[in-house]
Amino acid sequence: MYRKLEPKLFSILREGYTLKQFQGDLLGGLTVGVVAIPLAIALAIASGVKPEQGLYTAIFAGFTIAVLGGTRAQISGPTGAFIVIVYGIVQQYGYDGLAVATLIAGVMLALMGLMRMGAFLKFVPYPVTVGFTSGIALIIFSSQISDFLGLRIDRVPADFVAKWIEYGRHIATLNWTTTAVGAGSLLVIALWPRVTRKVPGQLIAILAATFVVQFFNLPVETIATRFGGVPASLPAPHLPVVTWELVRQMFSPALTIAILAALESLLSAVVADGMMGTRHRSNMELIAQGAGNVVSVVFGGIPATGAIARTATNIKSGGKTPVSAIIHCVFLLLVLLVIGRWAALIPMTTLAAVLLVVAYNMSEWREFAHLLKSPRGDVAVLLATFLLTVFIELTVAIQVGILLAAFVFLQKMSKETQVNLITENLKDDEEIQTRDISELKIPGGVEVFEIYGSLFFGAVSQFKESIRVVANKPKVLIIRMRHVLTIDASGLHILEELVDESRENGYILIFSAVSRNVYRAMRKSGFVETVGRRAFARDIFDALERAENHLRSDAPG
Repeated sequence: MYRKLEPKLFSILREGYTLKQFQGDLLGGLTVGVVAIPLAIALAIASGVKPEQGLYTAIFAGFTIAVLGGTRAQISGPTGAFIVIVYGIVQQYGYDGLAVATLIAGVMLALMGLMRMGAFLKFVPYPVTVGFTSGIALIIFSSQISDFLGLRIDRVPADFVAKWIEYGRHIATLNWTTTAVGAGSLLVIALWPRVTRKVPGQLIAILAATFVVQFFNLPVETIATRFGGVPASLPAPHLPVVTWELVRQMFSPALTIAILAALESLLSAVVADGMMGTRHRSNMELIAQGAGNVVSVVFGGIPATGAIARTATNIKSGGKTPVSAIIHCVFLLLVLLVIGRWAALIPMTTLAAVLLVVAYNMSEWREFAHLLKSPRGDVAVLLATFLLTVFIELTVAIQVGILLAAFVFLQKMSKETQVNLITENLKDDEEIQTRDISELKIPGGVEVFEIYGSLFFGAVSQFKESIRVVANKPKVLIIRMRHVLTIDASGLHILEELVDESRENGYILIFSAVSRNVYRAMRKSGFVETVGRRAFARDIFDALERAENHLRSDAPG
């Protein structure tokens, strides 16, 4: 058990870390570090915080998660998934509210790992994941239109509809120079991979756009004109002021942050495993993500999680161990300290172009379109999650999406559960064919029902209706349960009601071929003691024999 909660870095160092591994990690770490510079700054600005806070997150949270994480080559830091929830919190409660929410989320993540909940997160339905991810992508896209076009809007509304209304009202303020720089940046990002993939197009676009704007002194807004620059120094560690009222207000957003961080980090870990042929430790990764988010807040950062695109870049560039993620953090730290002040010259429209590409990559529009061909229940979950994310808020979208998916699943399961009267057709059963049919005798006064599927609360009403088809109650009712895999408290309760009814009407119940799991649940609840062990038969032949014995003993004379 201890080994399962051991960080991957510790295991790798104990096994022996080689020079060849370091060379690959060095190249991977430096490459992904270059990719992370513009993304960290752009994601921070889009989240409503200062540009340097994105770098702080990538450095301190990324380092903590790399040291304690349960994956071999994952890169962690700020991601697009958090933009919507972080921006909303900052607008309403300021950074202090975000800091408290991130602290709570960090504790939740650590508890998830300690409680071995890593495996449970895979039960979040795929339509929910695609729905809120596509919704986030649309919101990110919408949030960058003002900067990309250079619109003169004092305060862009957070609401999706209100945002586009404001864009329409201010379209006349469009800055053609800004738009041209943004379009050029977007073109460079899109076409640069045709030249080479070793240097990211985002970095080339930022360097080129910054040079053009400064050299020609173009009237384009930059980080400096909006935020006053990027400090080339580290923040002093501090904790936010935490009040009980703020904890209550931030608990729901914190839960959303924790779920998002857990889902994205473990999904990134799965992608990394597929690329490297390795296995991650999900519970250790959750603990590391929790610690990383706490450390991020201490150094003025924002929520962090595993970044799929940066992790893939790291692996493709040679990174194979957590050392590559550590090198990526050290590189970002040096960049911040040495050339951080030059980052203030980056045009805002270029950062908007970077995030438009991020939004496109996040949109999963092909998967979205494919899921629209799914069964109606899954389509309903997908659209509900997507629309709630866009028009209401992400927290509500995830909660409603998961709840709706659960109802759809229960409806499907209840339809799969069937209760049939098979007395007349019993001789056609495959199990019966394995023995001499002449041995089979179904005495008068005996009825046989068979249950298929799970006997749970979603199927009890169907069970009741099926049992009622027998107008005249028999002397013996055999319930065949060989195909019942699970039973819950509601299923046990309906069987208890059937036992009470049998005693009132003077007939007996025999349960045939009950599986071990179901029998164990019956015994634990006290149901076996209620009906007696003699009410359970090995198979249908044993059940019919017991029924015949009962009828014989119950016969007059």
